[in-house]
Amino acid sequence: MTAILNKFISLILVPIFFNTFLPFIHIASLFSLPQEVISLSENGIGSEEDPVFLTAHRGVQAEAPQNTIPAYEKAVEYGYYTAECDIQLTKDNEWVLNHNSDTDAMFCEIAEISECTLAELKTFTYKSGANFWKYKDLRIPTLGEYLDVFVGSETRPQIEIKADGFDMLYKIIDEVKARNMEKQAIIISFDYEQLKFIDEMNTGIELWYLCDEITPEIIAKAEALNSECWLSPNFSANTAETIGLAVDAGIGCSFWTVNELEDAKMLYDMGIRYIETDIFVN
Repeated sequence: MTAILNKFISLILVPIFFNTFLPFIHIASLFSLPQEVISLSENGIGSEEDPVFLTAHRGVQAEAPQNTIPAYEKAVEYGYYTAECDIQLTKDNEWVLNHNSDTDAMFCEIAEISECTLAELKTFTYKSGANFWKYKDLRIPTLGEYLDVFVGSETRPQIEIKADGFDMLYKIIDEVKARNMEKQAIIISFDYEQLKFIDEMNTGIELWYLCDEITPEIIAKAEALNSECWLSPNFSANTAETIGLAVDAGIGCSFWTVNELEDAKMLYDMGIRYIETDIFVN
């Protein structure tokens, strides 16, 4: 039933929706207007000698739909240090970019990604995200297509594993190695066991351990891995005291998601030079 509904949406409703002569496309666009990016350096945070290293959260989603190729092309254009993506596993074991396990938030069609093949997902059309109406042929990217954006650039791809389990982790490594990006790519996860699994593969790829509050136990787990492992903590879950734990331990940290100038300044003043953001540029 879902497949029939999605075909009806794709073949009948979507073409109607994207007819620019219809007024409701213009109404929909009002809810997905681009945001203005804000310069940290123009607001006195960071300098050429001591910069802030920025991660584009799901790409430059202020100007293009999150987790799409245009959002990552913008990240390279702006010179972000890294650009984070979220990857989910399809029914036929292909890694694709989407934050949620289902397509409802971003696409006209509704489905669980794990229940769709890549070919099926490639027929889905975006319905939201900054400037989405400008990208009529935009389709869900594969991990490989995402990585291709960064080949030859100084921006580092940052891959967040959203799916559970270990069986298809090797495919992530293979995609990175196929492009000789072991020193450029970063793999991140909330699942410490996934990081351990990758660590034991001796890939040489940098790992970041996603967490909420920083604790001595979290720091110890990251330091126990053989690979270089940073923390990627939730800024809103931490205080000056818990941030100080990481600073005192000397472990690398990149905080998510920082969108307020006063928060960026507070972190900078504490010695933090790596943050993830939706709207800041250097």
